[in-house]
Amino acid sequence: MITKEQYRERMFKMKPNICIGSKMVRRDDPRLIPGLNVLEVTYDLAHDPKWKGLATATSTITGEEISRWAHLPQNPYDLMQKQKLIRLAARRVGGCIQRCMGHDALNALAICTKEIDMAKKTDYHKRFMDYMKIYHQKGWDGCCAQTDSKGDRMKRPSQQDNPDAHVHIVEERKDGIVVSGFKMSITQAAYADEIFVVPTRALMEDDRDFAVAFAVPADCEGLTLVTRPVWLREKDDADCPPYCRYGVSDSVLIFDKVFVPKERVFMCGEWEFGRRVALLFADSHRHSYSGCKPAVSDMLCGVTALAAEANGIQKVAHVREKLTEFASTAELAYAAGIASAVFGEKTASGVFFPNSIYANVGRRMTGELIYHEYNMLTEIAGGISVTMPFKEDFEFGPFKEQLMKFIVRNPKISADDSLKIWRLVENVGASPMASWFEIAGVHGGGSPIMETIALGIEYDYETRKKLGRYLAGISPELDDSADLLREPTFGDGLITERPVSKK
Repeated sequence: MITKEQYRERMFKMKPNICIGSKMVRRDDPRLIPGLNVLEVTYDLAHDPKWKGLATATSTITGEEISRWAHLPQNPYDLMQKQKLIRLAARRVGGCIQRCMGHDALNALAICTKEIDMAKKTDYHKRFMDYMKIYHQKGWDGCCAQTDSKGDRMKRPSQQDNPDAHVHIVEERKDGIVVSGFKMSITQAAYADEIFVVPTRALMEDDRDFAVAFAVPADCEGLTLVTRPVWLREKDDADCPPYCRYGVSDSVLIFDKVFVPKERVFMCGEWEFGRRVALLFADSHRHSYSGCKPAVSDMLCGVTALAAEANGIQKVAHVREKLTEFASTAELAYAAGIASAVFGEKTASGVFFPNSIYANVGRRMTGELIYHEYNMLTEIAGGISVTMPFKEDFEFGPFKEQLMKFIVRNPKISADDSLKIWRLVENVGASPMASWFEIAGVHGGGSPIMETIALGIEYDYETRKKLGRYLAGISPELDDSADLLREPTFGDGLITERPVSKK
């Protein structure tokens, strides 16, 4: 496993193929550093003995200790460890940890390459596992590029006036393929080692050229990242609190006749599997949200509770009721993730995959409630987050003494702590990062309508209709076996040893 210092050094050596505000920049650009800071938290956790076995795992390929972000889950315990790790890490950075997309892409590719091989007699799975061996040995960090720019949403990829609306195969060679096209809203691409490309939708036979999956270095020839960073401060101030150290970057990826060596190609024209690999990634990612979104609710709950305390209204009934809504959202989503892990299934590839129903239920609920959670923060905190004087007025201005008296609402909280609380409320509730989290909360991993569609397709409505017929007296018997006799899957190590309480 590499250290955060090795990760940063590797990033800074990469080619400057990132464009921000019309200028090409390197990965040491100050606007990208908040995103790198997020990734470095994940490396710190992996090297902290306290989190051994949670932030790390044993590679099924090399037998060595690796980051859990590179581990292919083997049982429900692995999925729950991933979920716990995401919640743990996301709490430390105040939101998106950004590494789950790459992990979810690895799971999708491991499963789908095996299934393509079984149906088509190809050798994609061996290629992928050979690639994974290098991935583990190098300690790479990967990022998934799934979302195509799509063009006209009413047309399939092959019907678009601009074929680059979806990444597609331009040329097939004996030693690899050449691809072109756009991917968009790709988080973390600007500071990843590798980019995993997978289809974004179901495909038809005419869409064969768009059925492509592969991995390339993030600075490979012909790839340009047009990047939009989001951060809170221009620089790391000496007194910068934890939340202000972190940020995120999203990129439009422009593939301009990029050559992909054969050993890095994991789908090439198998259009029948476009939908399969797209949903594998999406459902794995929605399971990841069962760790991420509870952490965001934890953060919003904590900030709201602090704001209530600073206002002196922490004991008011409607405030306490609103705080329980945060708790409900966080823990129901987390519970859905646990259920998704326990009722998952072992695939032909050996990868253990989460149950899609529970993964989609948890993700849909959090996507629909994200703006409500921010609204509760706003209601309890009041308008001070957007009307408060600038930091410099409190520190150096001629009215510093009066302002430090002004900022105190609860006499039990000092002026310094009061100011820190209201700055936190401003950063969390009324900043570029706040807007990013609101929109990402709705659309990340698929907007709520996508989870609705998935549930509409995959949920067992026939069993419910049978129940209705039985209760109406239409059917004399009720068969509950499909639902209630389904057993959870208990993989090795699902139950961990815990010290017995002496109380």
